[in-house]
Amino acid sequence: MKLCLLASGSKGNCLFLETDSCRLLIDAGLSGREALNRLASIGVAPETLDGILITHEHTDHIRGVGTLARRLKIPVLMASRTHEAARHVIGKVDLVEFDPGTPLAFKGLGIDPFPITHDATDPVGYRIEGSEGCIGFATDLGIATRLTCEKLKNCRALVLEFNHDEEMLQNGPYPWHLKQRIRSRHGHLSNSEGAALLEELLHAGLEGVFLSHLSEVNNDPSLAMLAATSLVNGQNLCGPQLFLGNQYQASGVLDI
Repeated sequence: MKLCLLASGSKGNCLFLETDSCRLLIDAGLSGREALNRLASIGVAPETLDGILITHEHTDHIRGVGTLARRLKIPVLMASRTHEAARHVIGKVDLVEFDPGTPLAFKGLGIDPFPITHDATDPVGYRIEGSEGCIGFATDLGIATRLTCEKLKNCRALVLEFNHDEEMLQNGPYPWHLKQRIRSRHGHLSNSEGAALLEELLHAGLEGVFLSHLSEVNNDPSLAMLAATSLVNGQNLCGPQLFLGNQYQASGVLDI
C-alpha cells in the first residue's frame, strides 16, 4: 500500500492511493496538467489509475477531475447530490454515484463514504479497506463527529486535517466573517482539534499520518507538526510516520 499527498491546501487537494488491486486519486483539485506532473514526480504513470474519488464539490477538490477522467478514461465516484453541484465544473464523465453512508465495492476495495460536517452539498470522508488493511481520509471537517471517529478507527494510515493555528487565525488578516466560517461546525479543524482527533485514533497498528489542508495564511507547518509530534511522543507506542501536506509539491510517500 502506498499513499502520497500530491497537493494539499486551499489552492488544490489531491491524494494518490495504491493498493494491491488498484490505484486511485482522492480528489483532483489541481489542473489536469499539474496533477499529471505530480504523479510523474513520484514515478506513477497516469494511465495506471483506475478511478477518482470525490469528497465534495469545492473547486480546490474538483478542478482537474473532468480533464483527468476524460483523458485517462477512468470513472469518477461521488455522491449523487455532489455530482449535481459539481456537474458544471467537471462536465461529462463516466460516473459512479453513491449515497453517503452506503458502502460500495470498487476494484477489490470496500469503500465506505461517511458524512462529515462542512459547508458543501453532501461532503464525505472515506474509510477504504482492502487485503492490505484500511486507510481513513477525513479533511474539510467543521468538527470531528463521533461517526467520524468510529469510521477512522484501526486504520493503517490516516489523512487528517490540521488547517489552522487558532492564534494565527484570530490575529490574522482574514475578515471576521471568514474567521467565523473557518471556526464553525462547517469549517475546518485547527491544529489542536486535529491532534485531539488523532489522539482518539492512535493505536499500535497505525503506521502513517498525513497532516493535510494546512492554511498558508493561518498556519505554519512547524506548528502543525509540533501539535502532532507532541501528541505521538507522549504515547507509549511506536508512533506512526508523520507527513506534511504541501500546496506546491508532493509529500513524501508512505509505503507500507
